[in-house]
Amino acid sequence: MCSVASVGYGLVALAIGAERGSIERKDAYERAYGTLRTMREQAKRVHGFYYHFLKMDDASRYGRSEVSIIDTALFLMGALCAAEYFHGECELLWDAIYREVDWEWYRDPLKNQFYMGYREAVPAAKNAEGTLIEGADGHPNGHFGHWDHYAEQFIMYFLGVASPTHSVSASILNDCPLYCDVYRDSGLIYHSYCGALFVYQFSHAFLNLKGKKDRRGIDWYENSVWATYANRRYCMDQAGNRKTYNENAWGLTACMTPHGYCGAQGVLPCFENNRNESDGTVPPCGAIGSFPFMPREVNHAMEAYARIPGLWGKYGFQDAYNMDVEPVWISDRYIGIDKGISLLMLENYRSGLIWGLTDQNKYMRKACELLETG
Repeated sequence: MCSVASVGYGLVALAIGAERGSIERKDAYERAYGTLRTMREQAKRVHGFYYHFLKMDDASRYGRSEVSIIDTALFLMGALCAAEYFHGECELLWDAIYREVDWEWYRDPLKNQFYMGYREAVPAAKNAEGTLIEGADGHPNGHFGHWDHYAEQFIMYFLGVASPTHSVSASILNDCPLYCDVYRDSGLIYHSYCGALFVYQFSHAFLNLKGKKDRRGIDWYENSVWATYANRRYCMDQAGNRKTYNENAWGLTACMTPHGYCGAQGVLPCFENNRNESDGTVPPCGAIGSFPFMPREVNHAMEAYARIPGLWGKYGFQDAYNMDVEPVWISDRYIGIDKGISLLMLENYRSGLIWGLTDQNKYMRKACELLETG
């Protein structure tokens, strides 16, 4: 199973690796070019959008994966960075892929919001005995849900409004409803449904919004700083109830847990007795993905994680750990998007490389003008 979003992060990783000497630039270029060519020529798409997951052997739809706008957007941003870094054929392939994405097809004109997903369902079918054939789900094709809350979708607005072929109106950013509150002494936080920390990180890994405000006067970079602060403060407040949480063990976000993958781990700033689905699991990527927002606190957390037996493996930190279960649980998996956000934010803090690549892209400069973020 191949995560399309992880492919995007992987493309950026090639640029970072080449920049820091972990891989020869020529080899990194060839890998980026091969990946982009596969995604252009072989990967299954619908109106230019990719499925959430693809099969590794032939790039076709994996299982019943939905056609995903956010995973497509994360891939596109990674491809954009690779194009700006390597240039040449990578740049041509990125531009061709981007031009084929029909953003208007994914927009609900009644609400002026992007749909959450599109399900190309397996048609219902029965065998000769009248039994439903395994694998057929009977769901009709169509869009479902809406991006009707602040979350990680900001890159979708930037990509959508700047498209040279299938653009959407810049009003789509301002028509997204916002919900806000504070946690203890935090500043005002525009929050998502469950408050998972990745929603304040993923778009910011590519978009340098520091010191900028949108036409409503909102500083989205500062919003991520306050969300990170609240997440850490909540874990400190709950240290007496959870063995895992403390001032150096925080960053609640989507990750593996002892009970499987959970996307609802987070902190809502709505009230101090926070009702969420957090079960004591801490993923290192939660804090590391906020490195530019709270570097000192994140660095202390990384040092603490490095002292936990078994948490460090072949590819760095395992996805998560939990000391509130017996025996202590440590994930045996690495997840691409969690590794990706960690890598990008570390590099942004160290050099601003990814932000610089995005800033120099002509489409992203156009998007900033259209969305009036400055």
